[in-house]
Amino acid sequence: MKTILKITFLFFSISIFSQTTISGKITDEKNNPISGANIYIDGTYDGATSNDLGEFSFVTTSKGTQIFVVSSLTFDVLKMSITIEEFKYQTLILKKSINALDEVIITAGTLESGDKSRVSVLKPLDILTTAGNPGDIISAFKTMPGTQIVGESGKLFVRGGEANETQTFIDGLRVPQPYLQTANNVPTRSTFSPLLFKGTTFSTGGYSAEYGDALSSILVMNTIDEPDLAKTDIGLMSVGLSAGTTKKWKKESFSINTNYINLEPYQTLLPDNVKWIKPYQSLGGESVFRHNFENGLLKIYASFNAANFDLEQDNINFPNRLHTLNKNNNFYTNTSYKGSFGGNWKIVAGLSFGYNQNKGIYDVYNFDNTEKASHLKLKFTKPISDRVKTSFGADYFYTKYNENVADVVSGYNSNSVALYSETDILFSKNLIAKAGFRVSRNYLLNENAISPRMALAYKVAKNKQFSLAYGTFEEAPKQDYLKYSTNLQSEKAQHYILNYEYNKEKQMFKAEIYYKNYTDLVKYDTQTVVYNSNFNNNGTGFAKGLELFWRDGKNIKNLEYWVSYSYIDTKRDYQNFPKEVTPSFVANHTLSLVTKYWIQDWRSQIGATYSFSSGRPYNNPNETAFMNEKTKTYNNLSVNWAYLISPQKILFFSVTNIAGIKNVYGYDYANTPNSSGIFKSQAITPTANRFFFVGFFWTISKDKKTNQLENL
Repeated sequence: MKTILKITFLFFSISIFSQTTISGKITDEKNNPISGANIYIDGTYDGATSNDLGEFSFVTTSKGTQIFVVSSLTFDVLKMSITIEEFKYQTLILKKSINALDEVIITAGTLESGDKSRVSVLKPLDILTTAGNPGDIISAFKTMPGTQIVGESGKLFVRGGEANETQTFIDGLRVPQPYLQTANNVPTRSTFSPLLFKGTTFSTGGYSAEYGDALSSILVMNTIDEPDLAKTDIGLMSVGLSAGTTKKWKKESFSINTNYINLEPYQTLLPDNVKWIKPYQSLGGESVFRHNFENGLLKIYASFNAANFDLEQDNINFPNRLHTLNKNNNFYTNTSYKGSFGGNWKIVAGLSFGYNQNKGIYDVYNFDNTEKASHLKLKFTKPISDRVKTSFGADYFYTKYNENVADVVSGYNSNSVALYSETDILFSKNLIAKAGFRVSRNYLLNENAISPRMALAYKVAKNKQFSLAYGTFEEAPKQDYLKYSTNLQSEKAQHYILNYEYNKEKQMFKAEIYYKNYTDLVKYDTQTVVYNSNFNNNGTGFAKGLELFWRDGKNIKNLEYWVSYSYIDTKRDYQNFPKEVTPSFVANHTLSLVTKYWIQDWRSQIGATYSFSSGRPYNNPNETAFMNEKTKTYNNLSVNWAYLISPQKILFFSVTNIAGIKNVYGYDYANTPNSSGIFKSQAITPTANRFFFVGFFWTISKDKKTNQLENL
């Protein structure tokens, strides 16, 4: 026994005396302490974060000469060679970066300057903790200014634009099918889980020349570069199961999330307004593999979802319920590399591939459609000086679409290439400009396009600035048109944006006015789009509006909230419209209030979201004026509650539209009048007045304290 004790004592003695404590203080050039700075030994996991006094301390087993690294946002990175055994407590000074986040940046329409931006960004935490949002990235962004509440769709409608006018990118590469397939007037979801993303930037207009083929906006998501720790997450939900795990090695890491959704048990207990023959079921997942090279990072992202449903719906134009059966397979993958090489050059390269198939029955007709799409990307960035940075690159897109409905075959093959360049000029810490252009060639439409983009920002005070942005944007006609006719041109829009932003200590205020001018919109001469429709590009339109956004996580302890308001005046003459009117998906006024409150005594986080929009226009064929009536106002109050059972176990509960308000999105009218000469109508309403969700989430990790509370 004594021998064992001696060996144990010797082992711990060796462990203790083989470690060295590294400590010090981090300040700026004015001797102000810097909190939250990252301090570490390069090539190891040994490090710490500075506290409110700028002080840090950590233990390392490294020996000899090592590279010591200190980094903090808005400061230049400090790298120094130290001898571990000789390092003594000392004060280290970080220099302010000329391109720091607290310097002037361009925020109009969220057009970025530099590698970061202070735009309206939702983190995974925001997306998953927004009440009324079932963990869906798209739903969360509907609480941002500039968006419309189009509950019957579930897709993103921005500043008077349709859903197809917003493009989605993951790690800089386009996602051809960002939504799951659904039935008519049944809202869809996006195909992504926010848990694998480090942040999501939403641009409502005036975006960079790096991106194209989007008339209204872009949604840019970047996967996590380096996970914090290895862990496993398990979820048991009222609608299914979820599981995920993250593994870390010296230079690689791998994350995977899977989920199984089955609405049948829920529909049995709480049936909604749809007659389900087979309620929605899906099996899917996402994964990210990362490998760190000496001067770069390689990431491979993949997602897959297999879903099916079978339902019947009342339809004003059918005596019996309309039958819809659909089986959907959606696969997307991309490989991206981000790195640097000699002379301060930076490179971003990537390749993506997407496959989407829908097969089933609509009414009595069999249908089968398949889309295959690829995107090849290459971008270079070079700082010419501390005040001038330029970037340029190229894109290649390929899409093949085939459709077979009742043995009638349609489809198209599309190829397009684009070159772009942008230059940032920092005239001073108070004034910056960005100028660029995008040149593209669409071989399917046999057309060329040049799209200039310009922006300017001026800082009027430490935390206040104004921004201006202008740009022209093109987008190929949507799939519903191209499958029948390729004798069309791209649709076009011009954006003019003026922005004011205040940003300080967990507080942000943004005010923005804009004007969009649409030309070459697609029109057709039939009641709906069919194979013998006559198409042209004679459509026009405009959109103008005011948007306000306020976010505060400072004034009230444990409370974070944001308020967004949008006013829009927009009209279009497109599709089969007889004149220029406001489209049915637009409400002139939209308001959202999102709150999150932590109650320590209850070990709980409580959230609430209130959404309001004024009535949306719809066309009543019983009236002589076109699109001259409006629905009643939309109101929705949703709440959620996350309870910490133990450090790694959480019970989560949420209710959408807790008051059960009977909202109406619009009306469908009969194609022909009845014997009295009246066109009968049917209200378009939510599939359920309320939606309840209960989940149990368990995290397993070595530290025995990490949990999913910040993800709920």
